[in-house]
Amino acid sequence: NIVRFSAIHLVSPAIFSDSVHQRLHKGSICVGDPRKTHLISTMVKICCIGAGYVGGPTMAVIALKCPSVEVAVVDISVPRINAWNSDQLPIYEPGLDDVVKQCRGKNLFFSTDVEKHVREADIVFVSVNTPTKTRGLGAGKAADLTYWESAARMIADVSVSDKIVVEKSTVPVKTAEAIEKILTHNSKGIKFQILSNPEFLAEGTAIEDLFKPDRVLIGGRETTEGFAAVKALKDVYSQWVPEERILTTNLWSAELSKLAANAFLAQRISSVNAMSALCEATGANVSEVSYAVGKDSRIGPKFLNSSVGFGGSCFQKDILNLVYICECNGLPEVAEYWKQVIKINDYQKTRFVNRIVSSMFNTVSNKKIAVLGFAFKKDTGDTRETPAIDVCKGLLGDKARISIYDPQVTEEQIQRDLTMNKFDWDHPLHLQPMSPTTVKQVSVAWDAYAATKDAHGICILTEWDEFKKLDYERIFENMQKPAFVFDGRNVVDAEKLRKIGFIVYSIGKPLDQWLKDMPALA
Repeated sequence: NIVRFSAIHLVSPAIFSDSVHQRLHKGSICVGDPRKTHLISTMVKICCIGAGYVGGPTMAVIALKCPSVEVAVVDISVPRINAWNSDQLPIYEPGLDDVVKQCRGKNLFFSTDVEKHVREADIVFVSVNTPTKTRGLGAGKAADLTYWESAARMIADVSVSDKIVVEKSTVPVKTAEAIEKILTHNSKGIKFQILSNPEFLAEGTAIEDLFKPDRVLIGGRETTEGFAAVKALKDVYSQWVPEERILTTNLWSAELSKLAANAFLAQRISSVNAMSALCEATGANVSEVSYAVGKDSRIGPKFLNSSVGFGGSCFQKDILNLVYICECNGLPEVAEYWKQVIKINDYQKTRFVNRIVSSMFNTVSNKKIAVLGFAFKKDTGDTRETPAIDVCKGLLGDKARISIYDPQVTEEQIQRDLTMNKFDWDHPLHLQPMSPTTVKQVSVAWDAYAATKDAHGICILTEWDEFKKLDYERIFENMQKPAFVFDGRNVVDAEKLRKIGFIVYSIGKPLDQWLKDMPALA
C-alpha cells in the first residue's frame, strides 16, 4: 500500500518518521510533504521513463522483489516497447528474460503511454539518454541534458499529485538543482522531491548486480522533506538489499560519486594498458605483472586485465563530463589528469591497428581480416563505444576487407555503428540514422568458422567464452598463409596456436620473432 499525505501538520519530524516506518513494514510508503497526514491507501506506483539498458533491468528487478509495487516502464519508441512485451527482449543480459517473464503483466508493465503512467506514479525514475554535446558550449565533453529537461517539463505538465523524481541517468553534478528549478517553476502547486540514485551496474552481470549490489546510493536534499523522500526510496530497496548496503548522501555527493566511480575504473584499465605497451617493449608479461600487482591487498585484482581498450556507454562519456566540470570550476590540472585516461585508451586501439598492419607486410589492402567479437564485452549485445568500432575503422582506412562474427550483435547494428558519427549512438534510436549506408568492405558471418574462412588474420576483440573453445586447427587449415591471430583480449593459449602454425600477437605478452622483425609504428 502507499500512503499519501495532505492537510494536517505533524507535531514533529520524529513522530512522522516513526509512523511511516510502521506503515512501511505493512507495505506502505511515504511520498509528498511529510508534514501532512491525511491518509489514502493504494498500491505503490513507480514509473520509469526510458526503457533502455538501465531502466528495463532495474525496474524488472524492483517488480520481482517488491510484488506490492506496480512498476511501469515507459518509452516513446514503439519498437522498443513492443520488444519488451515480446519473447525477444531488446537487450541481452543473462537472467533478464526470466525476471521479466515472472513479472510482466502482473506488476511490471511496458508502455508507450508515457503521460498516463507518469501522472499516476508516486515515484518517477528518469533514465533517459544524456549524450555528449556535439556542438555549442562544451562540445565534445559536456553532457547534453536536452532529453532530461524535456522529461522534467513533461513530468511537471502532467502531474496532478506530489511526486518523488529520481535521477537514474548518469548526470553532471548540480543537474538535480537545474531539474528542481524546472519542476518548481512549472509545478502548479504540486510538490516534487528530487533524488539522485545512480546505477552501478556492469553489463553482462546486471541482474546479479541488482540482486546483490555492492551498494545502493541515494542522495537527497538535507531538509525534512528531502530526508523523507530518501527514506521512501530506501524502503523500496530494503525489501531485498541489506540496510548497511544502502548509502544516503546529499544530492551533489551522489551525482559526483557515479562519475568518480567510472573514472576510477577506467583509470585502472588505462593504467594496465599503459603497462602492456611497456611489457611488449621489454619482454615482460602483462598478465604476470597484473597478477603480482593485484596480490597487493591495497590494490586488488579487479579491472587489471589488459585489452584493446575499454568501451561501453559510460566510461568515456563520464570522464569527458568530469573533465568539463573540472574546467568549468577552474581546475585545469585536474581536468588534464583525467584526459590522460582517455588518451591512453585511444592510444591502445591505435597501437593495436598499427601492430596488425605492420605485421602483415605493412598493408592489409584487400586482405580479409576476421573480427571475432563486436560487443564491448562478453555476455552483452551492447556495442556503445566498443573498441571494435575504432579497430574496424582503422583497418578499413587501410582498405581491408572485414568479416565480423559476434553471437549477440546483429548485422544492422554493426553497419549502423560503422557509419554513425561520434556520439550519435547516445541519442534515442528514432533520432539516429535509420537506413545507414552499408560499408561494402564489411560482411557479417553466422559463426566464427565462416568469418575466418580464407582470412589472412584474426582479431579477437570481445572475450566471449566460445572463442577459447574454437577448433583452431580447422580454422588454420582454411586461412591464407601466413595466418595471424591478434588477440585483443588475451583469451587464447598463444603457445598452442603457435604450435599449430599461427603467428600470434597477444597484448602485453612477449612478442613472436616475426613481430620483433616487423615493429609497429607508433
